[in-house]
Amino acid sequence: MRTVEAGADATRAAPAVSAEQVLARQDRIPVWALPYGYLLIIGIGYFFTFFDIADIGYGMPAIAAQFHLSGSQTLFVALAVGLVGYVIGSIVIGTISDRIGRYKILLVTIGITALGSFLDATATGIVTLSIWRFVTGLGVGADLNLVSTYVGELAPAAQRGRISNTTFLVGILGQAATPFVALALVPTLSYGWRLLFVVGGLIATIGLIARFELPESPRWLALHGHVAEADAIVTRMERIAQARGVRLGDPELQTVSLQQHRLPWRSVMAAPYAGRLLILAFMWFFWYIGNYGFLGDAATLIAEHGFAVGSSILYLGIGAVGYPVGALIMAWLADRVDRRALILSSTVVWLISMLIVGTLANGPVLTLGLFLASLALGLYLQVAYTYTAELFPTRARATGFALSDGLGHCGGAVGALLLPGLVAATTFFVGFASIGITGLIAGLIALSGPATTRLRLEHVSR
Repeated sequence: MRTVEAGADATRAAPAVSAEQVLARQDRIPVWALPYGYLLIIGIGYFFTFFDIADIGYGMPAIAAQFHLSGSQTLFVALAVGLVGYVIGSIVIGTISDRIGRYKILLVTIGITALGSFLDATATGIVTLSIWRFVTGLGVGADLNLVSTYVGELAPAAQRGRISNTTFLVGILGQAATPFVALALVPTLSYGWRLLFVVGGLIATIGLIARFELPESPRWLALHGHVAEADAIVTRMERIAQARGVRLGDPELQTVSLQQHRLPWRSVMAAPYAGRLLILAFMWFFWYIGNYGFLGDAATLIAEHGFAVGSSILYLGIGAVGYPVGALIMAWLADRVDRRALILSSTVVWLISMLIVGTLANGPVLTLGLFLASLALGLYLQVAYTYTAELFPTRARATGFALSDGLGHCGGAVGALLLPGLVAATTFFVGFASIGITGLIAGLIALSGPATTRLRLEHVSR
């Protein structure tokens, strides 16, 4: 039984409350008012997500050799199918979560990712690998969507960015750890890439078991007519906050629209959300061109330009220290600086990193460029995820996030094919400089969105 339900019986005799009252009480809590262990549980799911996004890139050189894959077109199929699954999973499963809640779907998504990762390890050729990567992508795409949505709905407005980045910091360690796990397995064992996927599956399984402790989002419950359940969770949050010495102010009531039976897609396509969707979709499209080109192809391209596979993974591994450093910096900045400015600043760092990597001058220079690239990813990703989720109403938040991120992932498919093609047609420098520029374009697009920092979700998305 989930912990939050323990006090439900005690609240049943209390007078009926409205959704407005419950939301106002939740919004007056200025701190994270649930067990801190919940942040770790959420972070474990993130950990697998980023481990999985990176592991295919590190495993592909060995997979291509064993399965006799040739040419960027064939390699692209193995990567792109996972992206297709990611997009479909995010949109379909995300929309379902707007209808039936966050908690149940968070269990489903991480269960799918665990299954998919274990199946990845059993692949016997390009066909089965593509099928299993599709399954894994379904879970990863939906899970990434829901984690950002879920944390944003639980966190207080003044700390939403910091708390989101704290869970992200746990998760991004997965991307930092992946090259070291890959280095220990892929170059030394013929089945090392299979073990890499098994490790990912085990992490996801741990995350699945841990998630049974989490509560439903009281914001989702209140706005979908389950006010008594929401009241029980918020009452518990108030008690935890007060036990930590927090003095709660008076609730500030705001009119909210339940509309629990309205289709999420109708909300997203109505003003002002349709315009926000357009901005975010383009922002993510240009960002993912470079993101997936770098994560999916860098190890292979570096190896093809004079560095052994083990050496290329080692350089990426050392550079990957930048992931948690970037996330840590952003956890400090996220609620102090306008999110749009932070997104743009991150993309400037990204451009600089790609220009340095593109020189391919020597090992130390390459490592510096890879560190800055990882730093930029650690800076950009969660603040951009948080910003994306903030721009849509609770009744359609996961759907809006899914469409923005899902349409944006078309850029990931472009990048996975574009980077090797550009490098082959021009030079290594031109290829990496190009994906640096596309990242900067994403940052410039973000400036056209509305402000969200330290604002209540219902204020941003009314």
